[in-house]
Formats: sequence, structure tokens, C-alpha cells
Amino acid sequence: MHALDVLGEPVRRRILELIGPGEVSAGAVVEALRAERGLSQPATSQHLKVLRQAGLLAVRAVGTSRLYEVDRARLDEAADWFDQFADPWQQPLDALDTELARGRRERRQQTRATPTEQSTTEQSTTEQSTTEQSTTEQSTTEDQVG
Repeated sequence: MHALDVLGEPVRRRILELIGPGEVSAGAVVEALRAERGLSQPATSQHLKVLRQAGLLAVRAVGTSRLYEVDRARLDEAADWFDQFADPWQQPLDALDTELARGRRERRQQTRATPTEQSTTEQSTTEQSTTEQSTTEQSTTEDQVG
């Protein structure tokens, strides 16, 4: 049976959610489903059996208890099937995001380097203005004298 066929049942998906974080006893799963959905112990055991037969759960006996855990490799197979429907724009958008970040970083680096360049440019502009003023004053003085 394919993992997705098994996961079509909401109760089985809930069982995986309960067991997902780590090993959980069958009794804890039964109690949770009884409290949430009013599910009996035999019905819960049947769902656990289907998940185990599909390879989505691993079980080990500890004394009289059974501890269940999710078999991640089998879930990865289901995830791989979903990947065929992944957004074809995701990779190009990720690349665009990288380029935009690179551009922002380059602008920040230029902005940091610019104050030194600006002060040099301002000094030469000030010197040029002073020279132009002196030249203008000299020619005005010569025009008035002559």
C-alpha cells in the first residue's frame, strides 16, 4: 500500500502527529484519540496496524507495552511524490532574492567608501570655487582700474 493511500485517513495523520516528536506508547495514542475523537481502543489499534504495515511506523516491545515511532524514510517517499508539484518559480525567485541581496550589499559598501571620496571631491570643488572667485575678483578689479 502506498504511503499516500494510508495518509488519506485523518485519524492516521493525527496518529503520525502524536507520534512524530518521538517514541509514544500505544496506550498514550489510544488515550489521546479517545479524548479527541471518541475512538475506541480496537479502532485505534487497527489504525496503528495499517500505519505499521505501510511502513510508516516502527514498533518495539518493552515489557507489555508497545512503543511506536515514525519511520522518516517512508515519509520521505511521500514527500518526494509531492515534490513533483513544487512551485517551478521557487528556484528562480530564490536566485533573484540572492541577486537583490548582493546589490544591496554592494550599495552599502559603496556608501561606506563614498564619504572619503566625497570629502576629497568637496575639497577639490571648494578649491576650484575659491580659484574661480579669485580670478573673477582679479578681472573685475582690472576692469575697474582700466
